[in-house]
Amino acid sequence: MNAPSAGSCRRAGCPSSIPAALANEQLCLEHFLDDAFLRTDQTFGRCREGRAMNPADVEWLLSDALAIVKNLEEKASDPQPQHRDRMLELLLMLANLHEYVAHHSVQLDRPA
Repeated sequence: MNAPSAGSCRRAGCPSSIPAALANEQLCLEHFLDDAFLRTDQTFGRCREGRAMNPADVEWLLSDALAIVKNLEEKASDPQPQHRDRMLELLLMLANLHEYVAHHSVQLDRPA
């Protein structure tokens, strides 16, 4: 059973449907994963450079993880291996980022 789609991807020229778990993002799974990998990689880079993390970035990464889990649940009966593998890889990266932050003195950049 497939989850209902929330329309077509907002990326120009992309005819892919939007999974229900990504309706707020208005992106197909492929484009969502591309963006989420980029955000995670950029955040890791800032952490390694010793720069502060923006609370909005942290919220975004948490919402990425939640969207991935919801999408995995929706597709549990009909997984596409390449998407499932990318989602699991991203969850692992987010978990590694969490561990990195927990074991290093990473600061949150809180506005005054």
